[in-house]
Amino acid sequence: MNETTVEKSAVRTDIPKPRKTFYSQYIKRFLDIILSGLAIIVLSPLLLIIAVLELVFHGRPVLYIDKRPGKDGKIFNMYKFRSMSGACDENGNLLHPSKRITSFGRILRRTSLDELAGLFNVFNGTMSIIGPRPLMTDYLPLYNERHKYRHSVRPGLACWKIGCDDKLTSESWTWNTQFESDIYYVEHISFLLDVRMVLKTIKIIFSKSEMRTNSDRVKFNGENLLETRTRHEIIEAQQKEIEKNLK
Repeated sequence: MNETTVEKSAVRTDIPKPRKTFYSQYIKRFLDIILSGLAIIVLSPLLLIIAVLELVFHGRPVLYIDKRPGKDGKIFNMYKFRSMSGACDENGNLLHPSKRITSFGRILRRTSLDELAGLFNVFNGTMSIIGPRPLMTDYLPLYNERHKYRHSVRPGLACWKIGCDDKLTSESWTWNTQFESDIYYVEHISFLLDVRMVLKTIKIIFSKSEMRTNSDRVKFNGENLLETRTRHEIIEAQQKEIEKNLK
């Protein structure tokens, strides 16, 4: 299945209506502070172990820090434990992510342990435990008017489509699926939904999904919302088309 086989009507353009309640405005942030603070204290031995292993497998720096858009599009520093080495080619350019991710990095991603550094983002208020994932700043001008509303709340460590397959693949987790899941959250934010999202996150961690362990997901370009192919599948298709035209 590829983008051309999916109904274009699946892409919605209506403007969302963000839900604002006492929970979303006050209680949620209070819980984020309490829970992330407790998690940092309780998990401090694990965080220290991961930091030491980072030095062994990846060297310095221990954390991967990247600029990401937060609430209302405000840029902030997002923290993650590194899952890749700094390997470069003969010209000094970083190799493709698929060639730099290490065995230790795969373990971190598969178990989402690399996300634990994000607890400090939650504690300082730039992120929430549950909310739309903060994506690359390059994507900001590419969102349609509907999907821009994913930035109407704080970004989070996780935000899933309730009821979808736990073993994520490029076919089950298109950009459209992800963005619509974000918008659903924006429109239905509640304590119960947050609890369901946390439980969903736990299920996905133990579902042995390979989605987060590879770096082959196609980048969002503003037009590939329904694309179900991986990056290498698209490249292979393009090469075959070139070869066909040369014959």
